[in-house]
Amino acid sequence: MSTSLVLSGLAVYVAISCLVAWLSRRSAAGPLSSMSDYFLGGRTMGGVVSALSYSATTYSAFMMVGLAGLTYRGGVGALGFEIVYFAGVSLVAVFGPRFWRVGRRFGFVTPSEMLGHRYGSPALAVVSGLLALVFLIPYSAVQLSGVGYLLSGMSGGAIPFGAGIVTATILAIVFSYVAGIRSVMWTDSLQALFMLVASVAVAAVVVSQLGGFFGMFARLSEEQPALLQVPGPGLFSFTTFLGLTLPWFFFAISNPQVSQRLFMPASLGALRRMLLIFLCFGLVYTLVTVIWGFSAALAFPGLDNPDLATATLLSSDYVPPILGVIVMVGILAAAVSTIDSILLTLSSIFARDVWGNLAGDRGDARQLATGKIVIPVISALALGFAAMELSMIAILSVAASTGLVVAVPAIVGAFFWRSGTGAGAIASILGGAAFVVAMYLTGNSLWGLNAGILGLPVSTLIFVGVSLATSNAGTRPEGFLPEGR
Repeated sequence: MSTSLVLSGLAVYVAISCLVAWLSRRSAAGPLSSMSDYFLGGRTMGGVVSALSYSATTYSAFMMVGLAGLTYRGGVGALGFEIVYFAGVSLVAVFGPRFWRVGRRFGFVTPSEMLGHRYGSPALAVVSGLLALVFLIPYSAVQLSGVGYLLSGMSGGAIPFGAGIVTATILAIVFSYVAGIRSVMWTDSLQALFMLVASVAVAAVVVSQLGGFFGMFARLSEEQPALLQVPGPGLFSFTTFLGLTLPWFFFAISNPQVSQRLFMPASLGALRRMLLIFLCFGLVYTLVTVIWGFSAALAFPGLDNPDLATATLLSSDYVPPILGVIVMVGILAAAVSTIDSILLTLSSIFARDVWGNLAGDRGDARQLATGKIVIPVISALALGFAAMELSMIAILSVAASTGLVVAVPAIVGAFFWRSGTGAGAIASILGGAAFVVAMYLTGNSLWGLNAGILGLPVSTLIFVGVSLATSNAGTRPEGFLPEGR
C-alpha cells in the first residue's frame, strides 16, 4: 500500500475528528469550568453516545491489533479469552446502578474519590489513585504501540514506528483539551460506528477470497489444525488462560477509565441502554477480530511478530487499498479514543485524589487547572514507555489489568460488606500490587501459578484479614449498602 494513501487517510481522519471535537465544545450547555463538566460531561450523557464511546474506549488497539495477533498466535483460545471478558461486562449490570447513584448523591468525579469517601479514608483515595497511575500509563503505551505497529506495517516501514506513536499522542492531547470528556465521547461515537462497519466489510471481503466462511475454516483445519484445537498451538495452557482471563473478567470495574464512565449517563435508563448497545457492539466486534486473526494466519503464516497480522492483512492484495485505509483509520481512532480517555481519567485522579489530598487543595477550579496541566506530562510518560517497542499487545494489556484487579475487593466491599475498613482497603491494594509486581519481576510463577491467577485472591485475603482486625469506625456506608447489610 502506498505511503501517500496511508497519509491521506490519516489527514482526513484528523480533519474530521477535530471538527467533531470543536462542534462538541460548542454544544456544551455552558463553560467547562468544573471538574464534573470537564471530566464527566456534566453527568448528562445519553445512552447511545455513552454506549458508542464506551465501545470505542474498550475495543481499542487491543482488539484489532492485539486480539487479532493473539488469535494468529494462539488460535481458538483467543476467542475464549475474549468471551470471558465479554461475560465480565455483566458486572456493569450489578455495579453500574450503584456507581451511578452514589456518584449523583455525593458528586464523585473519580472511582478513587468514591472509595476514599466510602471508607472514610483520604489516604485510600491517594493509594487507589497511585495504583491507577502506575498501571494505566503502561496500558496507554500499549495503545500507542498499536498505532505505531499499524502505520509502520501498512506503509511498509515508510512511516516509522516512532512517528506513529507521536502522532497518536498529539491527537489524544488535542482531543482531551478541546472539550474534555465531551469531545472524547463525540469523537468516540463517530469512531465506533466507523470502525464497526469498516471491520465487518474487510472481514467479509477477505473471507470471500479465502473460500468463503466454511471454506476458510476447512482450509485452516487442513493447513493449521492446531489453531482450531483447544487450547491452541502452544501459547495457551490452562494456567496461562486463567491468568489472562481472570483480570480481564473484572475489567469493567477495576479499570478506572471504564468505571468512571458509570458516573456520566443522564439517567439509569441511559445507563441500561449503554450496557445493552455495548453488548451488541462487542459481540460483533469480537467475532470479526477473531476472524481477522484466522484469516491472517491462513494467508500469511510465519510472521515473526503476531501484532503485525492486522497491518499485513490490511496492506495485502486481499483488501482493496481504500477499504484497508478506512479500517486503518478506524483502528487508529479506537486507539486514540482509549488513550485520551485514560489521559482524562488519570489527570482527574491526580488532581482530585492524589494532589488534592496530599496538598490539601480541595478547590474545584484549582483541581481542574491541575488536571489540565498534567495531561501532557502523563502523555509524555506513556510515549516513553511505548518507545520501548514491546510486542504481544494483548498480553501486555492483561498485565496492566492484573495490577488494577487488586482494587476489586475494596470496590466489592464498598457496596456489599459493611465491615470493610479503610485500613483493609489500603493494605489490600498496596500488598496486592507489591505481590503482582514481585511476581512479574521474578518470573511470574509461584506454585506453578501466575500473577493473573494469584493477584486477586491475595488482595482479597489481605482486605478481609485486615478489615476484621481493625475497627470500622469512620467508614461511611450510608448510601452504599442496603439497610441491614
